[in-house]
Amino acid sequence: MEMDTNGATTSSAAGGASASSSDSSSAAKKNSKKPKYSRFTQQELPACKPILTPGLVITTFTIIGIIFIPIGLVSLSASEHVVEIVDRYDDGCVPPNYSNDKLAYIQSSGTNKSCTRTLSVPKLMKSPVFIYYELDNFYQNHRRYVKSRSDKQLRSKAYEGDTKSCDPEGVTVDGPIVPCGLIAWSLFNDTYGFSVKSKKLEVNKKNIAWDSDKEHKFGSDVYPKNFQTGGLIGGAKLNSTIPLSEQEDLIVWMRTAALPTFRKLYGRIEEDLQANEQITVVIQNNYNTYSFGGKKKLVLSTTSWIGGKNDFLGIAYITVGGLCLFLAVSFILLYVIKPRPLGDPSYLSWNRNPAGNPN
Repeated sequence: MEMDTNGATTSSAAGGASASSSDSSSAAKKNSKKPKYSRFTQQELPACKPILTPGLVITTFTIIGIIFIPIGLVSLSASEHVVEIVDRYDDGCVPPNYSNDKLAYIQSSGTNKSCTRTLSVPKLMKSPVFIYYELDNFYQNHRRYVKSRSDKQLRSKAYEGDTKSCDPEGVTVDGPIVPCGLIAWSLFNDTYGFSVKSKKLEVNKKNIAWDSDKEHKFGSDVYPKNFQTGGLIGGAKLNSTIPLSEQEDLIVWMRTAALPTFRKLYGRIEEDLQANEQITVVIQNNYNTYSFGGKKKLVLSTTSWIGGKNDFLGIAYITVGGLCLFLAVSFILLYVIKPRPLGDPSYLSWNRNPAGNPN
């Protein structure tokens, strides 16, 4: 009996241990965070897995160099054909007696802000000749400045009172300002008049803004209201009888620049300017850049198929293309002088297990 009892006891203990082990195993499986096997989760789906052999690397660098260098040369040539005249006038337009106090000159309502400059045309400038003003050290990308506007108000008359984001230029004692905000308040207000041999050159200021801005961002039923009527005048005033969708100087200005040095389109001269002609420019120097050390420039420029004068694009293409050719030649010499045996691709994991099944 003792033998039987002990045997039964041992058998029962073994059965209990087995059941306990099975339960713990199933519990471990339930608590496991291991995802269910699939070719997707194990990243075993068919894919392009190129082997970077010396021949492939050298060929790739050579092709990039052969393509990029001609593109760079063509871009650089197009940029060189653009004729550009740049004249900085913020210092030259200050009278000598105000040379040590430019801020007093620009802030005084009694000083004569008119200034005459003479520009020489270096070579033939075919129409249209684009007129830009360039500002330096003007941070239109400042967070508070960029947010100080109401896009809803600009689009629709129904949102005329939506000025919460426009402080400190949101409202006056007479009601909401339209357009509100610091961007509109600081609208550029220098003006330019051009003449050649006493003949006035007409400046076309139509279609200088983006069509998408005129049609979708500025409403045809929104008119300026209470604009620049406060105690502190920022920049240009607007004609209250013209809707914002037709005030293209404002629309151009409201598209803020990403960098502190930027150009904005002022207008176009729709006739050719001959080489060595002297252009007389009468400037109304109204805009205050002296308080923050800014600079003002007048730019006359033609365009090419890549736009205005921009040597950077061509130089960048030539630099990248030249670097790729240099690397291709370097790899060729390295491969010829000190070659290395290639590994056997059959040992790669995706070649050893092409079906994608787990080992």
